[in-house]
Amino acid sequence: MLISVIVSTYNWPEALNLCLSSLLAQEDRYFEIVIADDGSNKDTKDLIDAYIAQSGDIKIYHAYQEDHGFRLSAIRNKATLASNGGYLIFLDGDCAVRPSFIKNHRKLMQHGHFVAGNRVLISEQFTCTIFNKKIGFYNNGLLYFFIRWLQRDINRLIPLITLPLGCLRTLQTDKWCKVLGCNIGVYKNDVLLVNGFDEIYYGWGYEDSDFAIRLINAGIKRKEGRFCVPVLHLWHTINTRHKKDVNYQRMIGRSKDKSFIRAEQGISQYEPAPTTRAIAAGHEPENSPTFFNTPT
Repeated sequence: MLISVIVSTYNWPEALNLCLSSLLAQEDRYFEIVIADDGSNKDTKDLIDAYIAQSGDIKIYHAYQEDHGFRLSAIRNKATLASNGGYLIFLDGDCAVRPSFIKNHRKLMQHGHFVAGNRVLISEQFTCTIFNKKIGFYNNGLLYFFIRWLQRDINRLIPLITLPLGCLRTLQTDKWCKVLGCNIGVYKNDVLLVNGFDEIYYGWGYEDSDFAIRLINAGIKRKEGRFCVPVLHLWHTINTRHKKDVNYQRMIGRSKDKSFIRAEQGISQYEPAPTTRAIAAGHEPENSPTFFNTPT
């Protein structure tokens, strides 16, 4: 099955460059990349165009929307509709991945489940060093990261160890907390079933928790991705979080309603793909925006 990696980005081409480089170094090559661009400037577009021109066997697509503030849910929904894969991995453009990332996500794929991955945080100093010296650090082995951990360049080492946890990965199938939008694996049909991410979450915060809650309410169980598919999260300044409290209260309220499954403002408002039309019968879109720039 083709996997679509949906990479969200906004005006940080240096980080996106590192993210895309790590994806193109994957051992498993049967995937595509859809860049979910929340209104970045020309520098980001130029970078994406360069990658599209030289990506080779891995297709890269550019889903773009104009910059009207933090609208991560909206661009993820649009990128989902642009994707061709039956399985989606949501990844943030400020994260790099190790060469086994796609391969290991594929091993964890299981119908009726979504995979909640985790992350390792990179220090501010080491992040600057990575960019200044153009270090492709994601290709290194565990010993390298052990040294980085000793030097406090990364906050944790244990998540980088791969362990065959087996049935232990499904011990907490209804746990929605600590599901990170920067590392989620889920079947596309399940994304469409819950109507994608809810765009009512405008501004930073908790759209990923809301997404996990609705998946679980729909009967899609959580599967633990720890000790298998970590991402390496680059340091950056904290984004404005003026909507944090509003979004949190909305998410907590919804977490108490087990019948809440479909996003109020989700994928169905756009021109649906055939699978969307079958699942969202009776929910025809009100508009059909043009938002995709794709390779020929």
